[in-house]
Amino acid sequence: MPQIKNALIIGAGIAGCSAAITLASRGVAVTLVDKQDEWRFQSSGIFVYSNGLAALREVDVLDEILASGFGIGDGKNIYLDHLGEPIVDVFYPSIGGNVPPILGIKRAEIHRILAARLEALGVGIKLGTTLAELDTGSEERAARAVLSDGGSGDYDLVIGADGIRSQLRGLLYPTVQPRNTGFGVWRSVHQRPADVDAKVMMMGVGKRLGIMPISDDKLYIFGTVPEPQEHWYAREEWPATMREKFAEFGGPVRRFLDEVSPETEVLYTVVEEVAAPLPWNQGRALLIGDAAHASTPFMGQGGAMAIEDAVVLGRMLDETAPSVPELLRRFGERRHPMCKFVQDASRQVGEAGAVEDPESCKARNAAMRDTAQAHVDNFYARLQALREEERAI
Repeated sequence: MPQIKNALIIGAGIAGCSAAITLASRGVAVTLVDKQDEWRFQSSGIFVYSNGLAALREVDVLDEILASGFGIGDGKNIYLDHLGEPIVDVFYPSIGGNVPPILGIKRAEIHRILAARLEALGVGIKLGTTLAELDTGSEERAARAVLSDGGSGDYDLVIGADGIRSQLRGLLYPTVQPRNTGFGVWRSVHQRPADVDAKVMMMGVGKRLGIMPISDDKLYIFGTVPEPQEHWYAREEWPATMREKFAEFGGPVRRFLDEVSPETEVLYTVVEEVAAPLPWNQGRALLIGDAAHASTPFMGQGGAMAIEDAVVLGRMLDETAPSVPELLRRFGERRHPMCKFVQDASRQVGEAGAVEDPESCKARNAAMRDTAQAHVDNFYARLQALREEERAI
């Protein structure tokens, strides 16, 4: 392994925190910077499937995640139509032991747990700080970074984990920009009634709406709708607009939609993708997570792919490579096939859920009864095959 004594990580989201923990636990002196002037994270939920939970185990925070989230012990995902009529139940795989196949958790809780692990490792964090200048270095020469607070330093490794609008990606590859997918996603957080203990997906006409417990006392609902290019809504309009967008939905989600008010935690985001071509590095600077491969949310794999990036990079630090730039080039070659597969699969699921012809929706729902479980099984089998191919590169 080329010697990496110190690293600068830009972005303290899931990808950046996971990478910082992975590197610091291997003795690398990590400086983590984030543009936020204080820790603030979206309070909506996220669900993590088995591969993401396996990655969190390697980051050494899984026990805390399991304690703070809500696991679906049998991995059941209940599919209904928009009125609440049953379509099919599917079951997701587990990594074994006491780890559930699906876990829901508040995003803020993930960051709280990751932040506590960073503190325990003594990772230096600079908030309200961005990258001002960067020389990406070379095989023989460290990277040189100047920060917005006036600090500067030489680093063996610089990681851009700064999300879909990555500042580092803008410096390295300015032509790579987020692509609007034509979808918007709505989320709201509610008290969890005791009878809601499974993941539910409701398939409407052109829309999908889900329910997921995220703790013993909270759940969130999340819905996707086709949206015109660059369409946005004023924040104060979000509660009323969310109710309007999903007004035709009944069944188990109706009571939560009726609760949505100006006092409800509501979040709206435009769904975008980033598909940075290889290489993901220049010199000693590397892109990971959404900065390199932001995906649509339809497979629930964006966070998992980011954490896996950190885990794979950590493993590669234990391998032999002639130089840091070569190690980073190999990292991109390992991760690109899996991340592209997830992006493509997620996009296809989103397009299937966006069918706007009622008769075609009926046919889709009928087909799901015969094919939905096979699609899940094939997806995770392919992930495992790609993981084995990844380790062979």
